[in-house]
Amino acid sequence: MESPLPPKPQPTRGEPQPVRGTLAAPGPLASFLRFVICGGGVGLLAGLAVPLLAVTMPWAAANAVITVASTLLCTELHALFTFGTGRRPGWRRHLQSAGSATAAYVVTCAAMFILQSVRSSPSLLWEQAVYLSASGLAGTGRFLVLRLFVFAGGDRKQATTRTPRPANDWNAPFVRTKAFAG
Repeated sequence: MESPLPPKPQPTRGEPQPVRGTLAAPGPLASFLRFVICGGGVGLLAGLAVPLLAVTMPWAAANAVITVASTLLCTELHALFTFGTGRRPGWRRHLQSAGSATAAYVVTCAAMFILQSVRSSPSLLWEQAVYLSASGLAGTGRFLVLRLFVFAGGDRKQATTRTPRPANDWNAPFVRTKAFAG
């Protein structure tokens, strides 16, 4: 019985063939969804961990420890999973990511300060609305900074192709070329 699908075309000699095990970076929407999942998941865990750690030390110290740990963990997850770099981030990327997290923190603090300036006793509903709006804006900004600057291409594994040796030259080395820029 014949297959209803046409046979796969086989590469001919001299035609580039994909190298197995290479990664392509996820698209913007997939990256954003992964960013929300990783950041939100770690954020929820951090929110649970601070009060538990605060039993053994002052709350401000517990918050600082968990903030540093969660930022380090998120940077690792963003490098490997969210932006698909294929490798762990170095100190430079950790510092850049911490800088973007600090900027997001400043945005949320500024929003709450402005709310307190405009309304002397805002309701809990107002506080939550302003804080969540500022957090969403800061998070979107942080995603863009991470995607466009911190984890942009530099050391991301590019899909490469391998050009086989010509049939008549067994001493010629394999040549690597970029299949696409991601």
